[in-house]
Amino acid sequence: MYLPTHFKETRSEMLHALMREYPFATVIAQGERGVSANHLPLELVSDTQLHGHVARGNELAKLDGAEVLVIFRGPDGYVSPNWYPSKRETHREVPTWNYAVVHVHGRLRMTNDAVWLRRLLERLTDRHEAGQAEPWHVSDAPEDHIEKMLKAITGLEIDIERIEGKFKLSQNHPAANRAGVVAGLQERARRADAELVDLMSQQEEGRS
Repeated sequence: MYLPTHFKETRSEMLHALMREYPFATVIAQGERGVSANHLPLELVSDTQLHGHVARGNELAKLDGAEVLVIFRGPDGYVSPNWYPSKRETHREVPTWNYAVVHVHGRLRMTNDAVWLRRLLERLTDRHEAGQAEPWHVSDAPEDHIEKMLKAITGLEIDIERIEGKFKLSQNHPAANRAGVVAGLQERARRADAELVDLMSQQEEGRS
């Protein structure tokens, strides 16, 4: 990943927060038929490990021990040069795109331990059902159905070897331009704009 110094994020709390807030990741590996990319939710269980699961027919299930790149993608959005006060003074500004991503480099390990798998499914379900008026639990389904589903999936563990974070949030611009970007995002108010503003605020706090 191209990683200019301005945009390099090394604080573990920022990297882990993005991974937990945006758990639907892309897992890239070298398989028998070339490079493969799979998309699945992953759980950060510690500083050194990710957990998840795939269907037994998934190519990842056959890549035990493989090196993988896992990409967690945070909010992103177009930035107009009209948002920069400096544009009105010099006109020497161009459009860009702000975004935040985390790349995890690690090694894949597969498991078919039914107890391990069930605990993973219970944790994931409880986490993502937490905001529902009546949260669904794994135990709500008939036991024979759960057993059947467990036999159809394989658990995966990714041992984390290295993490890179790129938070491109206008850090290469002066404070007035960064404030202009925040104001522009707030006015546009599209899907991820508020999330970008939050990340920019956290970046500003990190500068002080």
